[in-house]
Amino acid sequence: MSAVELRGFGWRHAGRRAWAVRDVDLRVEHGERVLLLGASGAGKSTLLAALGGLLAEDSGEQEGTVEIDGLDPRKARERVGIVFQDPETQLVMARAGDDVAFGLENRGVPAAEIWPRVELALRRVGFPYGLDRSTAALSGGEQQRLALAGVLALRPGLLLLDEPTANLDPAGASLVRDAVDAAMDDDTTLILVEHRVSEALPLVDRVVVLEPGGGVRADGHPEAVFAAHGPALAAAGVWVPGPPPASRRAVAPAGDVLLTAERLGLAPRLAPTDLRVRAGEALAVLGPNGTGKSTLALLLGGLLRPGAGRLSATEALAGRYARTAPHRWRAPVLAGRIGSVFQDPEHQFVSNTVFDELALGPRRTGQPEATVKSTVDGLLDRLRLDQLAGANPYTLSGGQARRLSVATALATAPRLVILDEPTFGQDRRTWIELVDLLAGLRDAGHGIVTVTHDIDFVSALADRTVSLDDRSAAHDDVPAGWAG
Repeated sequence: MSAVELRGFGWRHAGRRAWAVRDVDLRVEHGERVLLLGASGAGKSTLLAALGGLLAEDSGEQEGTVEIDGLDPRKARERVGIVFQDPETQLVMARAGDDVAFGLENRGVPAAEIWPRVELALRRVGFPYGLDRSTAALSGGEQQRLALAGVLALRPGLLLLDEPTANLDPAGASLVRDAVDAAMDDDTTLILVEHRVSEALPLVDRVVVLEPGGGVRADGHPEAVFAAHGPALAAAGVWVPGPPPASRRAVAPAGDVLLTAERLGLAPRLAPTDLRVRAGEALAVLGPNGTGKSTLALLLGGLLRPGAGRLSATEALAGRYARTAPHRWRAPVLAGRIGSVFQDPEHQFVSNTVFDELALGPRRTGQPEATVKSTVDGLLDRLRLDQLAGANPYTLSGGQARRLSVATALATAPRLVILDEPTFGQDRRTWIELVDLLAGLRDAGHGIVTVTHDIDFVSALADRTVSLDDRSAAHDDVPAGWAG
């Protein structure tokens, strides 16, 4: 049994003025399957962390109570399994099999049972490698499957999933949903945060919507909630079932070539790949997990030294540096020409405040402080981060951290922007605003490259797609055309 009870629950992170979540009264009976929704910043991840017993008393301020089967969650951790937004944070061992076995060993599971349960959990999530696979060699989506396997192997009474399919290709996402469904019995309680609402609905029997200002906005059977509140929730930024937002096609044909990749590769992560990146074009890089999409993004961004082939920049992008490979450019030169957004936003944060993180690039390129402030203030407002200027980047929600990482890439106004899973963690409103922002950059002549599994995002923005297959070879698709 794993019944959940919250009475007037709230949490404020240390050093923050605003409450991450507040005034939540909620009871979830054991065996219920709940889809937890809310606009970005409503406190969904914080609530899951509280239920997982992961909010240390000295890391913030709590109001009200939260209990699992009548116990403080910090004393009920063995009843709970949680998969975070960032799976890398819960991988602890060097080999995949050992990572899944780690929790079982800590729980004192008999040795004879451990490896059969490890192998079953890995099969359930469609993990494509053997037990000895290095966890450091996994893509973000593969890490997500492994983290889920580690939790499913524990057979928790309460399963907490924070966007478990966010960085997975469609086939992998389907495998994970099937694995969750198959792993649960009638007494397993599920609380799921997921932006792919339509795909998640078969897993749940109840929807709870958190209000960003505090409290619960809607609660009930999915059909009843969306029938009564669907349009209002969508207007407030909550994802609801229905057609995707309208597309933003290019207003002019693509311009000059900015980058050319010739047999560009990095074994064993990316096989030799040919590719051209153009100004005034939004290019989407697609393909299954593990085919090298993130590696390609890092190579195109000049952040990795190629292991094979060549990446060359044209004068349209590099000016007098055109004869030098991008990975050899000095940091200020690179930052002023190519902006990169990593799959894990925290990997690129180096400052103590959101403002200073955004100011870093413009300051590095020698802009006057007045210009720096104007640039930062504009990005904070445009990406709905203005109330967080003084916050530590590492205390942001997943969606807020993603928007900050996008803003840092745009702060120097680079001619080319490369983004790895840019829509991760975004609510409906910020998703639309991000599409509009990138479409405006493209139409102003900037090159846009996105690595993504978000098919709606591809439909809304991409002018051309490149697919990496299981051998990591790139294939250019026919351009999608332009609205001119």
